[in-house]
Amino acid sequence: MRVAFVGKGGSGKTTMSALFARHVAAQGAPVVAMDADINQHLALVLGLDRQPEPLGAHLTEIKDRLRGTNPRITSAATMVKTTPPGRGSTLLRFGDLAADPYGLTTPDGVRLLATGPFSEDDLGVACYHSKVGAVELLLNHLIDGPGEYVVVDMTAGADSFASGLFTRFDLTFVVAEPTRQGVSVYKQYREYAARYDVALAVIGNKVHDQADVDFLREHAGDDLLTWMGHSAAVRAMEQGRHCTLDDLEPANSDALALLRKTLDEQEKDWARFGRQTVEFHLRNARAWANERTGADLAEQVDPDFVYGP
Repeated sequence: MRVAFVGKGGSGKTTMSALFARHVAAQGAPVVAMDADINQHLALVLGLDRQPEPLGAHLTEIKDRLRGTNPRITSAATMVKTTPPGRGSTLLRFGDLAADPYGLTTPDGVRLLATGPFSEDDLGVACYHSKVGAVELLLNHLIDGPGEYVVVDMTAGADSFASGLFTRFDLTFVVAEPTRQGVSVYKQYREYAARYDVALAVIGNKVHDQADVDFLREHAGDDLLTWMGHSAAVRAMEQGRHCTLDDLEPANSDALALLRKTLDEQEKDWARFGRQTVEFHLRNARAWANERTGADLAEQVDPDFVYGP
């Protein structure tokens, strides 16, 4: 399953992404975590002392690999972040993603990929979505199966709606603090996501007491799945001190277990996935990509390609 963690900046979505990835890996399931946040903190929280090689610096190589022998894609230069796979494209199994040469393995056995930060040449002239496009392309070409997990730490707020990346997941967890600012991002995300049948659930974070839970319930209603209380173990992890999942408070451990159970119960909808891949590609082609590449990118859509295994 593919899951995204989103939320207001500072809500704890990176911490929740790391905790969930570690929780699933500890139970013996294969996990690839992807840092698609401009701040690039996931490696640090997962216990690594260095960053993976940035995917954003290798877009041309990634595009050349994925286009394979697809005759509809003539070069990497005409391949954009939304380009869909077709017959001849290189499709990725989960093991291919886990073996990506640009990744690192964490002490807990999570394989981490990262879009990478802005480089010196990017400052003032580049858009971060060009780097996040590497994640979107990889997910567009991924054929994942049961018991395989891709966990993506997304950009803060509703910024992920700047591309079709927000539709690439089986479930989206919105991490919300019990504050007006925290729930406002959830409401914005819910409004946008509802238009595209994107499944989401709310995780309350930094919850002190029942009043905080009541506040979240008032604003999120049935979307509030569970919540994480303040945790000495989590604080130790964020400060770089040694912390195991066994150090988590029982209620917080139970919350992580509920996240996985809820994700596992989601039905993967390959038809929706394929339909929206094409939809967002055509929208981007008309909006900017045709002009940028000098080609009619609608021709990249293979009408006879079937999404899924």
